[in-house]
Amino acid sequence: MTARFKLDENLPRNAHTLLADSGHDVHSVSEVSLDGGADPKVIEACLDDNRILVTLDLDFADIRLYPPSSHHGIWILRPTTQSVENIVSVLRSALALLAAEPTDKRLWIVEPTRVRIRA
Repeated sequence: MTARFKLDENLPRNAHTLLADSGHDVHSVSEVSLDGGADPKVIEACLDDNRILVTLDLDFADIRLYPPSSHHGIWILRPTTQSVENIVSVLRSALALLAAEPTDKRLWIVEPTRVRIRA
């Protein structure tokens, strides 16, 4: 399954490489000049481009502001530390679930040992 992702500015280049090498369509917020952009603008860009947002920003976990039914998917990565290796590791574990779990209208909280999904 090929997915369309938009990476937030807080993710390393290695995350882009992992997703692209896995056959996914990947853009970053930098490509649409949203570095430092307000969260609503980032979500709007994801909606306009039909993309899943991948981020470390916990603000996107607030379902009162970003209800799952209002977007194409948000993946919040929660590595034990924000080293490049740990970020890529939790992203890799999310990719392993991608074929089995829907992303549209879902909030994924991706931790080192589990993925919590909220619809």
